[in-house]
Amino acid sequence: MKLAVRLQLSLMMFLEYFVWSAWYVTMNTYMSVQLHSRGVEIGWAYSALAVATMISPFFIGMIADRFFAAEKLMGILHLLGGLLLFFTPQIGNTLLFCGMILLYSLLYMPTIALSNSVAFSQMSDPGKQFPGIRVLGTLGWIAAGALVGYLGVGSGGAIFYIAAGASVLLGLFSFMLPNTPPKAKEAGSAAKALGTEAFVLFKDRPYIIFFIAAILVCIPLSFYYGFAALFLDNVGMENAAGKMILGQVSEGLFILTIPLLFNRIGVKNMLLLGMGAWILRYILFAYGNSDAGLWMLYAGIILHGICYDFFFVTGYMYTEEKAGESIKNAAQGMFTFATYGLGMFIGTWFSGVVVDAYTVNKIPDWTSIWMVPTYIAAAVLVYFVLFFKERKTGKPVQ
Repeated sequence: MKLAVRLQLSLMMFLEYFVWSAWYVTMNTYMSVQLHSRGVEIGWAYSALAVATMISPFFIGMIADRFFAAEKLMGILHLLGGLLLFFTPQIGNTLLFCGMILLYSLLYMPTIALSNSVAFSQMSDPGKQFPGIRVLGTLGWIAAGALVGYLGVGSGGAIFYIAAGASVLLGLFSFMLPNTPPKAKEAGSAAKALGTEAFVLFKDRPYIIFFIAAILVCIPLSFYYGFAALFLDNVGMENAAGKMILGQVSEGLFILTIPLLFNRIGVKNMLLLGMGAWILRYILFAYGNSDAGLWMLYAGIILHGICYDFFFVTGYMYTEEKAGESIKNAAQGMFTFATYGLGMFIGTWFSGVVVDAYTVNKIPDWTSIWMVPTYIAAAVLVYFVLFFKERKTGKPVQ
């Protein structure tokens, strides 16, 4: 791959995740402060991306791959998305705000798959070349969080203006990316776009146990994505958005340990470590505060690397190993639909209900709130231990 192309793809990934991070992390604080939204309403807003995740495979598989060059379609979607983000802070009604976030999410979520398509089309060895380019996305997420935290605008409309500017920039830049023509001959049916070819995996009992656990773990995950920034602001942590990027730094570091541990301790123990980290994180949040327990809040943030990498990244690897070459794309699509789509949709709704249930006179009881996902994560861990028994194949999982 030529250096110029590598730089183009790296900047594309940086901006792709910069846009998402700029508004997503502190939208809960914005809705609470500016719109005086209830917990369930914040949950509705965060569920928008889950809905878009469930719909976008159809858009990519049935329409985008058939008729449009990936880079041009990505440019159009980001330009339109930037326009919506610019007008979002001008909406004073929570219901209309949630509708705007849903509409924006429907434009944004397909661009993740499109950006991957553009990148893969330029690679001779994706296994070696893609990680080095994709890591720029993590850096983009960190940079956006650092900027929002440094400017101190996490609770204001500026988060949407920052995201809008980056989205427009990426939209214009997309038209200069390498040509990635439509794949009309390869486009499939609605069933193929959804990944139903991978249903054959459900004949394997250990995978069914894992699959159900993955959906259930998205419930405690939703509590973190939807309410962690608001919680940290409420308990008095300064520059919460800037501090939360430590979670992404942790994610980037722990992902480097996965290839070694995956073969050393096995997939089951990796998944158990991930679920155990969720339990520990929420106990730390439940009893941490901005005074003597400040270290507990930092520890809860830093645990994000183990929570996410050891369950979800390991889960993608386990799914690919189970699926094999013939249906691996369908299997990954099905896993994404079930977790970031269905699981997150359930989790975002439920987390909002819980926050409202433990809020009196507009003051959340965060100790009680964080204990709910703690109990759920513990129940999933017990379920997983009791029923997940991987068959011995005589060879390590690769």
